[in-house]
Amino acid sequence: MGATGTTGNALLHSLLALGEPVRALTRTPEQPLPGLTGAHRFPVEVQYADATDPDSLRTAFKGASRLFLAMANSPAQVELETRVIDIAADAGIGHLVKVSAPAAEPDSPVAISRGHHAIEEHLRATGLTHTVLRPYAFMQNLLRLAPGVAQGVVLGTMGDASCTYVDSRDIGDVAAAVLTRPGLAGRTYTLTGPEAVSHPELAARLTVLTGREVRYVHLTPEELRDHLVHRVRMPGWLAEHVTEIEQLAIARPDTPTTTVADLLGRPPRTLDAFLQEHRNHYRG
Repeated sequence: MGATGTTGNALLHSLLALGEPVRALTRTPEQPLPGLTGAHRFPVEVQYADATDPDSLRTAFKGASRLFLAMANSPAQVELETRVIDIAADAGIGHLVKVSAPAAEPDSPVAISRGHHAIEEHLRATGLTHTVLRPYAFMQNLLRLAPGVAQGVVLGTMGDASCTYVDSRDIGDVAAAVLTRPGLAGRTYTLTGPEAVSHPELAARLTVLTGREVRYVHLTPEELRDHLVHRVRMPGWLAEHVTEIEQLAIARPDTPTTTVADLLGRPPRTLDAFLQEHRNHYRG
């Protein structure tokens, strides 16, 4: 599930590279899947599925042995993901891989993470064999900074705290590994990039990348939330989530893990490589 999302689509490409049979579930099966062409050797079965439509899930899960579950964060996430889990268990899915979040605890300072904790608890209660992936901030989300970078600023409320950005393609490769190598199933993996980078450091790297000065502007949580709602036009709940995640970096400093390298036998992608790959996006 989530075949058109950032992580789900990365996993789709990882599984195709391994030659695995794949059923891509999407609410818009009539639309092309990102990045796929007729040149792919292994065809992808594309099928309609919507977490708000239980019958579509029952149909989509027929004949499947393993399920990858990644849904966009939302206020309805707990309700929708627990429904997916219950129907997957009833359908005989043997192994479910769920994308969760850092600090998925009952008293987490991040509301979305508290929701992920509830979903993880529900998943455990089903007795279904499962693996939980807890990635830190996606490098791909940094592409949203481009409008600010064009004006010479990176806005945030992290101060000098650091974040261990991870490339969603590494998450996809890890998910493919745990889906296809039974010995890796049944655990919780925290996924990070190879280094922790602060907003001032990020601004300095963007300065070098773009050839024009980019500076970090620190805002209070209230100022950042207001900017995201009124200038970026984010929904209030999402602006609150972004603000909480940045504040979490201050309360719980990030430390890179070796999990990606341990599971894949190669180092994770670096932030510098990601920025260089997308340099034209920031240069405008």
